[in-house]
Amino acid sequence: MDSTPNPWAFAASSRTLVALSIPAALIGILSGVMLWALDEVAHLGTQWVWESLPESLGASGESPWWIFGVLALTGFLVGLVVWKMPGHGGQDSATVELIAPPQPVRAVPSIIVVILLTLIGGVSLGPESPIIAINTALAVWIVTRLWPAIPAQLVVILTAAGTIGALFGTPVAAALVFTGALASGGGALWDKLFLPLVAAATGTVTSLVLGGGLGAVASIAPYTDPQAIDLVWASVIAAVGAAIALIGIIAFKALHPFLRRRMPNPLLLSIAGGLLLGGLGALGGPLTLFKGLEQSAQLIALNGTIGWAGLLAVVGIKLAALVVAASFGFRGGRVFPAIFLGVAFGMLAQTLVPSIPFGLAIASGVLGFTLAIARDGWIALFVAVAMVGDIGILAIMCVAILPTWLVVARAPEMIIEDHPADRVSTAAR
Repeated sequence: MDSTPNPWAFAASSRTLVALSIPAALIGILSGVMLWALDEVAHLGTQWVWESLPESLGASGESPWWIFGVLALTGFLVGLVVWKMPGHGGQDSATVELIAPPQPVRAVPSIIVVILLTLIGGVSLGPESPIIAINTALAVWIVTRLWPAIPAQLVVILTAAGTIGALFGTPVAAALVFTGALASGGGALWDKLFLPLVAAATGTVTSLVLGGGLGAVASIAPYTDPQAIDLVWASVIAAVGAAIALIGIIAFKALHPFLRRRMPNPLLLSIAGGLLLGGLGALGGPLTLFKGLEQSAQLIALNGTIGWAGLLAVVGIKLAALVVAASFGFRGGRVFPAIFLGVAFGMLAQTLVPSIPFGLAIASGVLGFTLAIARDGWIALFVAVAMVGDIGILAIMCVAILPTWLVVARAPEMIIEDHPADRVSTAAR
């Protein structure tokens, strides 16, 4: 995300900022509404596929055979869309940053279909990348017609800000993400952040009014009795969690290009991925499916009933499912699965060492996994604190992120640069 283009070479005037606030606010509203609509359709589809349909057939949506069948079918349908539908489901999420150049508007229907299939089918990916791509394509298409003087790069930034604000339920998240990207060059930073904050604020408010937002995953006892040893435990949990995530990232970096060379047809690729995800889902159960936010709350509610071996299995299966989903051509983001992995790993650490405060363990695990997978310190700090709903833990997280950053700073990132194998896959369509 540090590579996000900066359309400002100078500080905009106050008059310009005020004038551009109207399109910025409209972009934020559009971003929030589109995210809400996507979530609503995905929610209804999930209820039908995993509850109503199996119940009508006298089956259970939690049974291993149903999980395997749904994910296998999802792999087939996703591959079919990517192979044959105009737009091909947009860019492979594994090859682009969270904030990417805009897609042509004709690609939007296929992106919507493929992310709905991913979310409804229980694939271990979140909506972040596709919904930003959808919103960006629509916003650029609309703004270039209504306000042609506004640079497309600015529209991309405003749309990403509005969508990030809507996703996480606060404009602060978007401001933190863009601080590094917009700090370079001349002009005051807050002049550059002004319009993204307008978009993020309106996107956030729209999302909250419609019932969205991140929110804390569950009621967790506040962190009220800091101890010096907590700095050590938080740093160890975060750093070890990041190191485990890096194992998955290294596997992903090797697997993705290998598969593109051996399976250039996207249909065959996604079918194979769906079968693997089905097997992992049948083994891990419903907790290891989907993007992971609701499942994080469910896992925390089970605290004390799952032993260390069970939690270790959850971490291993979910990490494997994330690697498979990202490698086999499914579309989706990786931040929400990283949050779930962090929650599970934090619970594992607290189970092994019960003296560690529960909220501290959860936040530290989320910090480590998110930092390694998203490779953004601000997002990692934000979600670590937001997931436990306790601002009092922020100071400890600011210390824990330092050694954790040293673990990930020179390590591979969870993104694939363009290479010939990707072009072969595209040509096979």
